[in-house]
Amino acid sequence: MVRQDLAAATGRYLDLIGRADEEGAADLVLGLIGEGVPAEDVLLRVIAPCQRRVGELWASNEWPVAREHGATAVSERVVAAVSGRVRPTATRGRVAVACADGEYHVLPTRIMAEVLRLRGWQVDFLGASVPGPQLITHLHQTGPDVVALGCMLPTRLPRAHATIVACQAVGIPVLAGGAGFGADGRFACLLGADAWAPTADAAADRLAAGLPSFPAAPDDSGGSGGTAVHLGGEEYAYLTRHRADLLARVMDTLTGRPEHTAEDLGNIADFLIAATYVHDAALFTDFVVWTCRVLEARQVPAESVVLGLGAFHDVLTDCPDVRALLNEGVAAAQACCGRSARPADQRTETSV
Repeated sequence: MVRQDLAAATGRYLDLIGRADEEGAADLVLGLIGEGVPAEDVLLRVIAPCQRRVGELWASNEWPVAREHGATAVSERVVAAVSGRVRPTATRGRVAVACADGEYHVLPTRIMAEVLRLRGWQVDFLGASVPGPQLITHLHQTGPDVVALGCMLPTRLPRAHATIVACQAVGIPVLAGGAGFGADGRFACLLGADAWAPTADAAADRLAAGLPSFPAAPDDSGGSGGTAVHLGGEEYAYLTRHRADLLARVMDTLTGRPEHTAEDLGNIADFLIAATYVHDAALFTDFVVWTCRVLEARQVPAESVVLGLGAFHDVLTDCPDVRALLNEGVAAAQACCGRSARPADQRTETSV
């Protein structure tokens, strides 16, 4: 099938999943495979780009969350249908594929698992949010050659780091993948993963070429985890330990502001915690900019984000590094709303 025809099929697939037409979407995809389109192309050039488009349509408020969830559920079932239709013989080693603990955006990792299977790997797909100890038990029982760990949200990086360390401690290398590790894989390298891949086909290529792909960074003990000792810190520990109390106090300061939901403020706290863990301001400011755009699409002005960040700043009087990070977030939000506001340092503060 020529590329133009496959592009047209992609448009039809998006329409079908947008209407939650599972049978129609499955018939379309399996029909493409029946016409000779490689299953990997169907996964990577039809299903994957449509799923990215689904996320964009939700973010721009063109699709409500129910429609986005329905489309995702259909794509998950269609990927399973592809897996049932195409069953290659395993000719390579064994790979355990799992989402990081707390990561429930499973579809990209499932697509990676299917591409690896199509490339001849024996794949154990363990699904969403796999706790580290349970993954280690599986490794002891099955002895895979490598773990492919998916992480779509950077808020899961601390748990992903714990999983990477635990896997390596039992002698299993880790291939990291997913947007949560950074568009350039910088967090995968920082957390000590043995390799990183930006896409499912790149992951298959990486495994075929062998591991690792990151240069060793010597530490005091002569090992390769030199960056790990700089992760976390006292302020990260404080934020993690007092997250619930922090959110309650921030909510109190924003009483009467219905645009500040507990979910939105929880997301701010979680990205703040993750950015503090990896000491990366861009992780937080990128999230702030994305949040402003999502809220503005829903007719909520970006000024509300400035106010919410200021509330966190006022409460966290004992965390100077976090407050500096919040100031960078305020500046990013102000740029989105196109006007200046008082710096967080000039706000009236409440006691901790």
